[in-house]
Amino acid sequence: MTLEPKPRLVVPRRDLDRLRRRAEFLRELEEAKALRDRIAPRRARVRQLREAMRRATYHH
Repeated sequence: MTLEPKPRLVVPRRDLDRLRRRAEFLRELEEAKALRDRIAPRRARVRQLREAMRRATYHH
């Protein structure tokens, strides 16, 4: 049994740039949500409760 290296995934440069920008956007979005939760904790708590109710009442 020989261990062969996994073939590398070839991604065009345009897609790499898009993926990099998307990752940066998602990081910044997460930071913004965390900042909003710290600034308005009551609003964040209400939002979390609403999301939990939405998940609890969702049927497939």
